[in-house]
Amino acid sequence: MKVKLQVMKFGGTSVGDAFCIARTAQIVAKAARENGCVVVVSAMSGVTNRLIEAAKNAQTAKPPEARVILEALKNQHEAALVRLIDSEEERGRIRPKMEEVLAEGRRLCEGTALLRELTPRALDAISSLGERLSAPLIAAAINEEGTASQAIEATELIVTDAFHGGAELQMELTREKSQGRLRPLLEKGIVPVVTGFIGATAEGQLTTLGRGGSDYSATILGAALDADEVIIWTDVDGVMTADPRLVPEARTIPVISYREAAELAYFGAKVLHPKTLNPVVQAAIPVWIRNSFAPERPGTKITVEGRSIGGGVKALTAIRDVTLISVGGPGIVGLPDVVGRTFSTTAEVRANVLLISQSSSQNDICFIVSAADAKRTVEALRQEFEQDLAHHNVEHITADSNIAIVAVVGENMRGTPGIAGKTFNALGREGVNIIAIAQGSSESNISFVIEEKAVKTALMTTHREFGLDAAPS
Repeated sequence: MKVKLQVMKFGGTSVGDAFCIARTAQIVAKAARENGCVVVVSAMSGVTNRLIEAAKNAQTAKPPEARVILEALKNQHEAALVRLIDSEEERGRIRPKMEEVLAEGRRLCEGTALLRELTPRALDAISSLGERLSAPLIAAAINEEGTASQAIEATELIVTDAFHGGAELQMELTREKSQGRLRPLLEKGIVPVVTGFIGATAEGQLTTLGRGGSDYSATILGAALDADEVIIWTDVDGVMTADPRLVPEARTIPVISYREAAELAYFGAKVLHPKTLNPVVQAAIPVWIRNSFAPERPGTKITVEGRSIGGGVKALTAIRDVTLISVGGPGIVGLPDVVGRTFSTTAEVRANVLLISQSSSQNDICFIVSAADAKRTVEALRQEFEQDLAHHNVEHITADSNIAIVAVVGENMRGTPGIAGKTFNALGREGVNIIAIAQGSSESNISFVIEEKAVKTALMTTHREFGLDAAPS
């Protein structure tokens, strides 16, 4: 009988310190007694942010501050190593690997300080060091539990294009490399511990999949290895009806569809990276979201069909770090291909457009991008429309960052009349001003733009309106 294969991903909080890593190792060892396991790991909690801080210090000619951060990270990982591994001989085997990674970090920061330039390639290399430090530690902790384990760099497995900071996957090459490298280990009963978030070009140049990309790494490997399931271990009980920090009555959803989960991830639900589900949809591999701090809880299962509930709406989410960009003026009505030029320019700078709204008179084209993409998008648009701005055919290209998107999501919304009406009536009663509205062609979400300060009110009102606090558990 074929042994079941699980790909398990552990996020930063699940490997945040020695105690968390020990619990993670226990979860893995228990699963590995019954199934084949591949483990994907994030950096220890907060480490990637510290590494980016070090890189930026180096760029602004503050190399001593960068060195202080790297030294603190060395001490943090050494402390975890001492607490996790009893044998000095075994510690002596792992230390050189960690020191090699830290030495590379020091060289990269020194080079950045020398040039006073932080290239996307250098930032990828520096921000990837956290996963490269955590993987050997976690593999060693799993070995301590009596389960054979080996740390593997994802640069050997995941092949991408050369776009640094958010590289695109090359699936066929990834499948070939992953099968060739990981299958022989699995056949020997060894648990591979793979660095999340990282890939490499076909030529071997390190890239990253974007912040939070370790979830994506897990589903990529799940699809590449034809796994039976992917389990994303995090610090929440599953996919929630809303962000519990903003809506205390939020509940865990037991089963949700790929489409619903993808809509929630796309519109800012922190539990999943937006691209996470792309690799597993075609193969219909189920994805679980579970809490490593409470492994006895079942979590949320993400499947093709999900589970139907009454009322159509299943969850709400909001994106706050976004910017509304407006291209407009009466002159653009007669200007050929303004829409095409706007969005081809936006695509060239790889800005992800989250929502589009255009007035019927075509006086204004409004769209929303993440705050991180806003500055370069506006600069690129001003360059593209330089002549039109000079001749007042285009009167303005503006950016407003004091806004947020709220999305109402549910697979069954398309068959349930009156959802938009109920939503906007409820918001109107609470005095929430709607700036723009969009409904996806899939009809599984209605999203609207509001002032950033009204997000909590909007979420609590809509959650209550659709009775999500009484969702089945």
